[in-house]
Amino acid sequence: MSREGRRLDHGGGGGDDVAGGVGVLVLSLDLLGQVLDRLRDPRDRKACRLVSRAFERAEAAHRRALRALRREPLPRLLRAFPALERLDLSACASLDDACLAVAVAGAAGAGDLRIRRVCLARASGVGWRGLEALVAACPRLEAVDLSHCVVVGCPRLEKLSVKWCREISDIGIDLLAKKCPELRSLDISYLQVGNESLRSISSLEKLEELAMVGCSCIDDEGLELLSKGSNSLQSVDVSRCDHVTSKGLASLIDGHNFFQKLYAADCLHEIGQCFLSKLATLKGTLTALKLDGLEVSDSLLSAIGEDCVNLVEIGLSKCNCVTDEGISSLVARCSHLKKIDLTCCNLITNSALDSIAENCRMVECLRLESCSLINEKGLERIATRCPNLKEIDLTDCGVNDAALQHLAKCSELLILKLGLCSNISDKGLTFISLNCTKLVELDLYRCNSITDDGLAALASGCKRIKQLNLCYCNKITDSGLGHLALLEELTNLELRCLVRITGIGISSIATGCKSLIELDLKRCYSVDDAGLWALARYALNLRQLTISYCQVTGLGLCHLLSSLKCLQDIKMVHLSWVSIEGFEMALRAACGRLKKLKMLSGLKTVLSPDLLQLLQAYGCRIRWVNKPLVYKDG
Repeated sequence: MSREGRRLDHGGGGGDDVAGGVGVLVLSLDLLGQVLDRLRDPRDRKACRLVSRAFERAEAAHRRALRALRREPLPRLLRAFPALERLDLSACASLDDACLAVAVAGAAGAGDLRIRRVCLARASGVGWRGLEALVAACPRLEAVDLSHCVVVGCPRLEKLSVKWCREISDIGIDLLAKKCPELRSLDISYLQVGNESLRSISSLEKLEELAMVGCSCIDDEGLELLSKGSNSLQSVDVSRCDHVTSKGLASLIDGHNFFQKLYAADCLHEIGQCFLSKLATLKGTLTALKLDGLEVSDSLLSAIGEDCVNLVEIGLSKCNCVTDEGISSLVARCSHLKKIDLTCCNLITNSALDSIAENCRMVECLRLESCSLINEKGLERIATRCPNLKEIDLTDCGVNDAALQHLAKCSELLILKLGLCSNISDKGLTFISLNCTKLVELDLYRCNSITDDGLAALASGCKRIKQLNLCYCNKITDSGLGHLALLEELTNLELRCLVRITGIGISSIATGCKSLIELDLKRCYSVDDAGLWALARYALNLRQLTISYCQVTGLGLCHLLSSLKCLQDIKMVHLSWVSIEGFEMALRAACGRLKKLKMLSGLKTVLSPDLLQLLQAYGCRIRWVNKPLVYKDG
């Protein structure tokens, strides 16, 4: 696209008055906008903007979503794209009330803001003043994601997550229910709230989705209060609610006959008959059921299959009693299943895979971690009969290259997890790279037969990979990282304990993988300042970094932290070559941006108290650890 763009405009500066740009000028902004919509790669869209002012105007009028990484250009961006409806500020480093207020007020002054949805997850610097300015400037606002930060209500709010906001009590939830009557989706997971909160929530007439994972103070009485409410619940997640029993779930179902999704993972001690009888009433509507961690018998799976024929998702992770016979009875009736989680169901064999392949041809996600009795024969049936497979987890299954040869038939595969499969070699990766070109996530944790040649094959065939785990693959060298530098879309890279890589390899990654967001270099003992300098210069989007046990100096660390404006989370344990002064200078350079920090507890008493107070004042959470200096080679 960028080469075509240059032919359209030989001026190279966005001038549409040259002869090459006349063809673009005759198209309306709407048509040009549709052209831009069909460009998947952001770099292609950027190329169009650079070579044609018409495309630039079209994107300004047509762009609906924006994710800002820095606060400084935010006012200009909001003015440049007046048609924005979705704004993601979750990664906007150092965002605070003043910056948010100035940005939205300036944009609102230039015209009516159309923003409907804003994500402020982890924006701990934003308080009620910033939210007040946001609400005042955005009259069409419908949803704000305030995960991991403080929340206030908006009368027309429809979707809200206050997950992990532990300071919110029953009083806050009651106020929320009164102030936000339009709520359709609410997540109160991991809050220290009790049954009174469910009494308040029961009054939300339009509520359809409720997640309360890990709410340990909620019990059957609360679920009964919820069942008597006037809401329209279709999806409930009570996973890890320790005091919820089958009786409570039965009463909840009794009050809501149109349930579509019910997640009860790691909470029930046993499944009672009262719950099963109520489950049968959802025969025509229930599409998702999670029972992770329960003792699920074959007869129970048979009953679920008979009563819930429209299931699309079933979660049986860590259900140790699940057998081939139970899976066979379930899938024989639930032929619409697309997501099946059998993690740690260690009695499962190829027979269960045969049943799934025979009955669930539309399966897209299959999780088989620690199912050590399956092998390439069962996976061959899956690969042959399930062409829509997009995700498969084979962690700790002991599969080999022959299994990967079969899985390579799944051309739609997006996520492949092979951690702890030590029988996999470069040959298996070559099979995957030849046909699974859509792969975006690959986990090769402790696949220690993988070498640089395997990475070369991977980089040549799977160019869309965004997440890659190579921890403890100790045969990989700088040459292998040079191949990975071709993965321009890579965002998450884990290289823990790769003892043969140096700053040279990290420099290759930094220069080639410009989209990198998270990087783990723990125990990469030969990585030095050269690697950090390259990261500081090229990895400008890096937000999370682990450099514990690396051979870096205070100078390299200071340059890194002062240069990476998006960096919010850094782990730096046992940086033996960094002095106290080096830590001081580096931390002061990034003081306003860091949100998470991990260091040795011994530094707590020698670093400046003023510095530590300043870090905490900016919202940085420091995790002090006391670990001995032990070297590992994988």
